[in-house]
Amino acid sequence: QVRLMESGGGSVQAGGSLRLSCAASGYTASTGCMGWFRQVPGGKEREGVARVNTDGGTTYADSVKGRFTISKDNAKNTLDLQMDSLKPEDTGMYYCAARTSRCIWGNILSSHFNTWGQGTQVTVSS
Repeated sequence: QVRLMESGGGSVQAGGSLRLSCAASGYTASTGCMGWFRQVPGGKEREGVARVNTDGGTTYADSVKGRFTISKDNAKNTLDLQMDSLKPEDTGMYYCAARTSRCIWGNILSSHFNTWGQGTQVTVSS
């Protein structure tokens, strides 16, 4: 059974940084697409933030390009998200997600992933 567990969330002032981590068990990170999503309070949809493919290729949402960096350690089966220059609009619950095959071309959509972590809260104050 695949399990994902996020850590590293917290509260920070605008302009600050946070690093999220996701530990995967029952899963081989090198053979699947992994990504980060976020959901704002009261929001219906989870917004795709970033993803990394089996070949290491990365995709970012326009809203986080140049500020966030996604990375995967295949040996440790972990996925990280370095978030710099944080803004209040980055506030939300952040979820790690995985699929057991390559990323699907196009936008980062929640429907492309079949395994989710429980989430970790990120709060950015102005």
